[in-house]
Amino acid sequence: MSHSFVVHVPDAELEPEPLDPAQIVSGTPEVRGKVVWESADGRQIRGVWQITPGVVTDTEADELFVVISGSATIEVEGGATLEVGPGDLAVLRAGDRTTWTVHETLRKAYAINL
Repeated sequence: MSHSFVVHVPDAELEPEPLDPAQIVSGTPEVRGKVVWESADGRQIRGVWQITPGVVTDTEADELFVVISGSATIEVEGGATLEVGPGDLAVLRAGDRTTWTVHETLRKAYAINL
């Protein structure tokens, strides 16, 4: 997609993105998402992502995101603990090992650089 566009993030249709069972610490979190733009070289990705309550681990890419709805606590191994909710802008760095405790189904709009 090389032209300008708009996506209404709160009700964007998302597709299932199954989690690796090894990432799930507790609960039965489910992930859905949609890539809305990707650079020709695949190194920049923009999209919408959602996760239901539970606790999961991840290793992050360079990412900037804005929370649209829901809330979570993101613990960065050896770093900060981030409390995020609607309207919050957060930055995660490539290689950050994180534990996400999702309190309410969280939906975010994101920009990732690989």
